Amino acid sequence: MSSDVPAVVEGDATEIKAVPVRRPGRWLAAAVVAVLVANAVWSLATNDRLQWGIVGDFLFDGRIIDGLVKTLELTVIAMVVGVVLGVLLAVMRLSSNPLVAGASAFYIWLFRGTPLLVQILAWNFIASIYPRITLGVPFGGPEIVGGDANALITTFVAASLALALNEGAYMAEIVRAGILSVDEGQSEAAQALGMTRAQTMRRIVLPQAMRVIVPPTGNETIAMLKTTSLVSVIALPELLYAAQLIYSVNYKQIPLLIVVMIWYLLFTTILSIGQYYIERRFGRGHARELPLTPWQRLRRSLTIQRGRPALPLAQRNTGGGFGA
Repeated sequence: MSSDVPAVVEGDATEIKAVPVRRPGRWLAAAVVAVLVANAVWSLATNDRLQWGIVGDFLFDGRIIDGLVKTLELTVIAMVVGVVLGVLLAVMRLSSNPLVAGASAFYIWLFRGTPLLVQILAWNFIASIYPRITLGVPFGGPEIVGGDANALITTFVAASLALALNEGAYMAEIVRAGILSVDEGQSEAAQALGMTRAQTMRRIVLPQAMRVIVPPTGNETIAMLKTTSLVSVIALPELLYAAQLIYSVNYKQIPLLIVVMIWYLLFTTILSIGQYYIERRFGRGHARELPLTPWQRLRRSLTIQRGRPALPLAQRNTGGGFGA
């Protein structure tokens, strides 16, 4: 067999010198963005109407901190209840029992089809429909336990119920999509091994579905943190309403709203970082290489790359290895 490709001498010191591609457009775009960002920062920092001194005075005010704590409590309660309820509703929706699947579909239709603000107001005024909330035998049977609705459904409870029940409807669709993303052969193999439907769901399907469920759940958590501001309409002193109570007295609306935005930005950033690492954790085994962490990206961006290392001639692709 003959070939026109010259033979490569083993140990040849000849190397390929890689020259980095020049990208003037990238540098120009970076310069324009840097100028615009610097101008925006300078404009905000030098605008006396923003009253940064007042922002600093109220940033750690006791009333603001108390409102922040209530915001975090509402977020945690709504997401924990919402996730548990969402998993239950998703499993019900996929049930072969039409009554169970229909009940789940109706719940999702109802709570996704009405505005959350309306649901918050409805739970806050639930006493006008059911003055007394009881638990007992259905259809007018004897009461086992009960109490006054205004005493049981406080403002905080009404806000928690509205947020959690609404979130459960959205989480149900997220979990259902994650379950459907798992190949049916996994369930069939588990059933062939004698596992029950519940065992298959808990041990086989849900762990694999987490890769699909986690990203939108993280987004829902971040959105819930901000959505809690809607409960200010029922006078619950969460973060936004606490600021409103303060600026209704001192008329410093803009500085107080900046305080609110700073706290929201801080905690959404923390949640975003947590979401990134959780996604990275569940992404193991589904990609050849894990994505770089923010710290790794920063170190790489600060590293000056002077060009790729040269390749020995023996590692070149001659292109004639299969020619005759």
